[in-house]
Amino acid sequence: MPSPLGGRPRRLGSPWWRGLAAATAGALPALAFPAPSWWWLAYVALVPWLLLVRTAPTARRAALDGWLGGAGFMLAVHHWLLPSLHVFILVLALLLGALWAPWGILVRALLADASTPCGPTADGAPRGRRRAAGGRYAAALVLVPSGWLMVELIRSWEYLGGPWGLLGASQWQVPPALRLASIGGVWLVSLLVVAVNTAVAELIARPAAWPPAVAGLLVCGLAATTAWYAAPLPRPAGTVRIAVVQPGLTGTPTERLARGETLTRSLTGRGVRLVVWGESSLYEDPADHPALAARLAALSRRTGADLLVNADARRRGRPGIEKSAVLIGPHGPTGDRYAKMRLVPFGEYIPARSLLGWATHVGKAATTDRIRGTRQVVLPVPTAGGLRIGPLVCFETAFPDMSRRLVHDGARVLVAQSSTSTFQDSWAPAQHASLAALRAAENGRPMVHATLTGVSAVHGPRGEPVGERLGTDRSAAAVYDLPLARGTSLYNRFGDWALYGAMGALVLFGVPAGLRALSRRPGRAPR
Repeated sequence: MPSPLGGRPRRLGSPWWRGLAAATAGALPALAFPAPSWWWLAYVALVPWLLLVRTAPTARRAALDGWLGGAGFMLAVHHWLLPSLHVFILVLALLLGALWAPWGILVRALLADASTPCGPTADGAPRGRRRAAGGRYAAALVLVPSGWLMVELIRSWEYLGGPWGLLGASQWQVPPALRLASIGGVWLVSLLVVAVNTAVAELIARPAAWPPAVAGLLVCGLAATTAWYAAPLPRPAGTVRIAVVQPGLTGTPTERLARGETLTRSLTGRGVRLVVWGESSLYEDPADHPALAARLAALSRRTGADLLVNADARRRGRPGIEKSAVLIGPHGPTGDRYAKMRLVPFGEYIPARSLLGWATHVGKAATTDRIRGTRQVVLPVPTAGGLRIGPLVCFETAFPDMSRRLVHDGARVLVAQSSTSTFQDSWAPAQHASLAALRAAENGRPMVHATLTGVSAVHGPRGEPVGERLGTDRSAAAVYDLPLARGTSLYNRFGDWALYGAMGALVLFGVPAGLRALSRRPGRAPR
């Protein structure tokens, strides 16, 4: 076994055991997410992985440790897909895990033990070399988190699976972390979490790293404290009463519609201005079915509220099925709708179907591809005095840029319609609902997360919970007095500056390192 606590590393007896250790260490951070929600674990969950990678005897082994750890992480945070994708989820985990291979090389280069060729010198080396080692450990506190952030950015591309399980998202219930998100988004929270892990790994691994590691921990603590006390807060701007209808597991689409109608009628006389149904609450589009439109309009008149329903259906004149958020008023569809733009890979379409279509034979992948919407839309709600809402459908709540765009376009409330009934007994519903807190805090706007079968949740403009959460065991209609806000958060104003800063740090590190490597090429005298 290696000795990650310092001194000369001893090579593992078997590369297979080392590979298993890397995959297990990579999977550990998944416990910080719902349903376990051990959010505190996120601040040390990467430490075993970092300590393992730093002892890699070669850069190639460090890349393999990064790859296998990344595969373990992806498999752990997406394990609930196993019943649907079967063995194909292992293929996806290995493909996406490869994104962590360069990160493994970076970790070894910055944290490697003294006896490793690229590492700093051991204690007792000349003072100048010890100072260089201290500089490398200090650089690691910036560059290791920056490298992690680049992995999160690349895998957040919708065609690679999207930003599910970003490490910063595990802090959705921690108020200081939500305040950080209002400054730099979930990316800034991820940076801080990985920086703390790196500092702890340095404290464990090398006595020479204690000064920069302790300084790094103090800086992280100071950043969180400063954000808590100094970050601008959204200014109160009244309230609006909304309701979420969660029919639960009711069987057929016809039974679901009937249950949704019953729950909506129970809201009569309660002063509700908007009623939100979950994703795929309808399997016919009310714009093409007058009888259905009339039933929904009658509900709107009875409750005195507009209804935001969601149709998973073919539309007249369209070549396929699309998922649309449709606003229904007292006289039927208002004409305002939003069609889902970012679809779930393999769940709603298969990327490169001609190449990967075989996935339908080993799991429950989409047999036909849904149609994508073309643009985001802000919908005015007449019964709420023209309140402008920004609709998102299911998977789209994971993308920070979509919520930010809606708020830029004037949305005062973010509304997500979701359905995770396929994964009802897994960690997925709770983890999906937790994203509403982050999106609300990032933009300084309240967010409603309404589902068919739970978990449904509502969060205020600081990311704080509002009212009761509807769990997966509930079939109910819940009413919320939703606090509105005015003003703009720093993240909504300045965007992904934390990402650009991480890119800049890596470039500043990479260019000199590349020049030094060129200067050491055979046949050239070292500088």
